Amino acid sequence: MERNLTHIALFAALIAVLSLVPKIDLISGVPITAQSLGIMLCGTVLGAKRGAAAVLLFLALVALGLPLLSGGRGGIGVFMGPSVGYLVGFPVAAFVAGLVVERWRAPIGVAAFAGAVLGGILLLSAFGIVGLRAYSVLIAEGVADAKTFTWVQAVAAATPFLIGDTIKAVLAGAITQSLARLRPDSVLSRA
Repeated sequence: MERNLTHIALFAALIAVLSLVPKIDLISGVPITAQSLGIMLCGTVLGAKRGAAAVLLFLALVALGLPLLSGGRGGIGVFMGPSVGYLVGFPVAAFVAGLVVERWRAPIGVAAFAGAVLGGILLLSAFGIVGLRAYSVLIAEGVADAKTFTWVQAVAAATPFLIGDTIKAVLAGAITQSLARLRPDSVLSRA
């Protein structure tokens, strides 16, 4: 139990550390960050439940006001912005990535890459698109000049993330595979 809590806390800290990599702001208001690599690694290394728990711990700290998101953002207000879908999708993405690694008995690097793609790219992008569309509709009702994203525009706004996310999925697979070789007991998704 103590070991699980330590891993969960360490991976929540890893997501926070990845916020130090400078963000790239996009016109949609959703920045490109390195933190999604941390989300992928939470699942591929810790497994479904522990990975989701690490992400939930991170999000709880953000909600409490700690400036742990890229660009030093934090507080409950970030859950009411254009990136709300991604934030809500973070724990689900980690859970799915971990579930793939736990259940699919392919070589660990292949399973980790597949889990990162399924959870950290496809599922997280779907959450992000729905969140951006919902945010733009809700904000447009209250603000006359607000930009409203159609479904097509919301999908188009998510496409710049695909190249970087694919690189992050490759890194998640390689890092998970390296950890499995160097310290097999540390990859809890296969324990």
